[in-house]
Amino acid sequence: MSQFAGKTVVISGGAEGIGLSIASALGKQGMNVVLGDIDPVQLDLALAQLKSEGARATGVTMDVTNIGHWHHLADQAERQFGKIHMLVNNAGVGGGTGTVEQSDRNDWRWVLDVNLMGVIYGTQTMVPLIKKHGEGGRLLNVASMAGMVGVPFAGAYTATKAAVVAMSESWYAELKPHNIKVSVLCPAFVKTRINLSERNRQPDYSRDEQASDADSFKSEALAAHMQNVINNGLNVDVVGERVVEALNAGELYIFTHPNYRPVVQQRYKAIDEAFERAAASPLLAHVLNEDVVGFT
Repeated sequence: MSQFAGKTVVISGGAEGIGLSIASALGKQGMNVVLGDIDPVQLDLALAQLKSEGARATGVTMDVTNIGHWHHLADQAERQFGKIHMLVNNAGVGGGTGTVEQSDRNDWRWVLDVNLMGVIYGTQTMVPLIKKHGEGGRLLNVASMAGMVGVPFAGAYTATKAAVVAMSESWYAELKPHNIKVSVLCPAFVKTRINLSERNRQPDYSRDEQASDADSFKSEALAAHMQNVINNGLNVDVVGERVVEALNAGELYIFTHPNYRPVVQQRYKAIDEAFERAAASPLLAHVLNEDVVGFT
């Protein structure tokens, strides 16, 4: 029997894409599935699919930037299934592509609130409920390969995904004594609609100014390139199955694109070389052999 059978997972942004793929894979493992999503039409379609696959599933229309909506989602999950054993912080937006100068402050607010604060709100809401029943559980945060290696022309998205990776590492150590296992999913390009995130952009994050014709042309060219890359990305159904495989193996970092390994290795090689230069500096000789504090 699967270790997930009979337990309950809450998934934000679970009505399509990677969230629905994970929901489907965990539902097939016997988990009760609770979806939260901002799109009520897509949510109904997702629940119909999950139920057709034999999963026990329910859902709530919600906005991850609203802490009250998280509390409502938690209440519904507990009312329906009793206990919450796993949270998947999946909801996210792409935020578009563009240069530093093109990025409107409300573009940044939108991406930060959904991709970063949404994860924080979800974790702060659900982790106490997982702790409460004392059986342990899981926290899965969906980041991106952009959390491992910065992506040009996607500053806001990259910033949030790097933060999600770092928070996951922090929470991994913090929650281990409570038998709550933390993982972070870092996919590269997957066939989803994240590049069309504007369809769900809340009115509070409307842009301050209209882009110039030149900036619009550049953005359209970048968007067309991004669409082509996504069209050639990994089939989204594979992602959910890969997540189950990695969770069963107890992995902290979950990767879906092993071909990106040299790119990440290059980054960490550059970091290691920077440490070598610091170690060789006479200015820092007095700290070279000091004990490391706070990171173990």
